Amino acid sequence: MTTAVATDVGREIKTLEEELLKTKQKLVELRKARSGEVVEDFELTRGDGSKVRISELFGNSDDLILVHNMGKSCAFCTLWADGFTGVYQHLENRAGFALVSADKHTVMKDFTEGRGWKFTCVSGADSEFTGKMGFLSDKGEPWPGVSSFKKNADGKIMRVSHTWFGPGDDFCATWHLLDLLADGANKWEPKYSY
Repeated sequence: MTTAVATDVGREIKTLEEELLKTKQKLVELRKARSGEVVEDFELTRGDGSKVRISELFGNSDDLILVHNMGKSCAFCTLWADGFTGVYQHLENRAGFALVSADKHTVMKDFTEGRGWKFTCVSGADSEFTGKMGFLSDKGEPWPGVSSFKKNADGKIMRVSHTWFGPGDDFCATWHLLDLLADGANKWEPKYSY
């Protein structure tokens, strides 16, 4: 590649990166402008079998980030959750943070402990929560993603935003780093161990 072509490509990359940042900021603003939906205070299950309500996952905050995880059977969901291990304390400084697994509570407990996840993990296997939030397929299979909630002064819980997870999304840095390689991800897929 000649220097002139490399310079043109570099300028185009910079322009696209700037456009992406502007588009992402517009998305943030649109999400803020969207009115929330009232959500039932669903009951989920802790690893020890005890019940916990969504309202309890907020901790001392009025905001909650709740990751919808497909469970032990999904190496991709595991990759995302492994990534939260390093940032959950930062997130919890701003909002409640928890992961809701599609697995039964006993399976979830063993798996999360084996992964070393320190953030709050609960099971939604015996609850309508995942389906009501739109994270089940027509066949009843769980989908990965995230929902954010706001607890109002009157105690009502509002879901203010949600989106789905998948390769290349903004919630897993691995894909963006692999994109910088000469051949990109090159059909790479996550594994439980290497």
